[in-house]
Amino acid sequence: MTLRTRLLLALLGLVALGLLVAGVATFTSLRSFLLDRVDQQLREAREPVVLSLSSGSQLPGVTQGPGGPRPSLPPGTYGALLDSSGTVLSKVTYSYGQSGTAVPKLPSPLPTAPTDDSASTVFNAPSSSSSSTGFRVLLQRYPSRGLILEVAVPITETTQTLNRLLGIEALVSVLVLAALAAASWLLIKRDLRPLEAMADTAGEIAAGDLTQRVTPAEPRTEVGRLGLSLNAMLEQIEVAFAERAATEEKLRRFLADASHELRTPLTSIRGYAEVFRRGAKDDPEDLDTAMRRIEEESRRMGVMVEELLVLARLGEGRQPEREPVDLTRVLNDAVADVRAASPDREISLDAADATTVMGDDHQLRQVLANLLANAREHTPAGTPVRVTLAAADGQAVLCVADEGPGLPAGEADKVFEPFYRADPSRTRDTGGAGLGLAIVAAIVEDHGGTVAAASQPGDGATFTVRLPIARESASTEWSGAASIT
Repeated sequence: MTLRTRLLLALLGLVALGLLVAGVATFTSLRSFLLDRVDQQLREAREPVVLSLSSGSQLPGVTQGPGGPRPSLPPGTYGALLDSSGTVLSKVTYSYGQSGTAVPKLPSPLPTAPTDDSASTVFNAPSSSSSSTGFRVLLQRYPSRGLILEVAVPITETTQTLNRLLGIEALVSVLVLAALAAASWLLIKRDLRPLEAMADTAGEIAAGDLTQRVTPAEPRTEVGRLGLSLNAMLEQIEVAFAERAATEEKLRRFLADASHELRTPLTSIRGYAEVFRRGAKDDPEDLDTAMRRIEEESRRMGVMVEELLVLARLGEGRQPEREPVDLTRVLNDAVADVRAASPDREISLDAADATTVMGDDHQLRQVLANLLANAREHTPAGTPVRVTLAAADGQAVLCVADEGPGLPAGEADKVFEPFYRADPSRTRDTGGAGLGLAIVAAIVEDHGGTVAAASQPGDGATFTVRLPIARESASTEWSGAASIT
């Protein structure tokens, strides 16, 4: 059963119940009111009926009033005087010229009445004629005289009124329910149309089209708020699927690049091993060359594997060690290491005093070492390198700039991808595996910072790292800068 049908049936059931309760209450109230009027007529008719009966004026409580018109009794009013066994002694009917006047049929035995001469019993009794619907009977006993007074008033009009009321209530209830069913069906169909549209959209989304959005999506109605919530959920799902697809693509590319990079040294090792097997072992010069190249390729492959392991650990999402690190001291050490390795290269350092960040000392040293190694390896010998460290807006800003050939146009945003090479013709012996800057980006991101590259072809390249300064360092006043050349 559909939701529309259930709502309609529930609404009609509630309205039908309400109409039934209202009809019963109306019918009961009107019936009580009409019977009270009939009972009042019975009480008013008791004395005229008694006076109309033979010997009735001798009954207790009945007085012969002065002459004059007697009260008008309802047509068909019946009165009788019975003995204690129920035999009619005398009777009177107020027919007003009508023929075939009906009389009430008393039950046998007669209803028990109080023994007090002033008390009476009132009940309904059937009619002796099919043309009458019944009587309202007042029965009063006179134990002291052994007599019973019966006064009856026909309730035909009362019964007809109540039957007419029942017919009107039934007809009105049917019409109201029919009109309500038609109106409710149209309203429910209109109000549920947005849900049907949402269901259709959900079907398209389930088929794989995550760009679809449900309507309506507005805060004014419950369905609109549901649409807003669904659209927000769909946006998050779409973003999650896009990130998942991007991650899978990066993983596939990473594995392909790693396989390609590792295949080269393995091929070299296998080739020199084949040379050794084919007779290089008998020639000291060839043997020395083969062993040296196998050792170099093995060492280079080991470095590449270590870098891949570093990237894998950084990609696990584990938080780095959070300890105060003096970035100025780390930078001085890194620059000193490069100067020792390349004494012919001019490296200038301009660093603020005691710039402290929170992080991992080893990983931050690796960032500086990789940036300086990148500048040294990708620029001609003797090319100057400028290193600066300053504080700005609560961040430590580290810049490594060279005056080399720079990066090709549009390549600055790609240099931090694993295995990326700005110059495809660059050999692996001079250019590395392309993992250094990827490691830099991963470490800086784990430390809550950012790294960016800026370059113009022929004007060199500048790499800028921004890291949050530790609070105790950020509150220290600027005390100058140290310049080392």
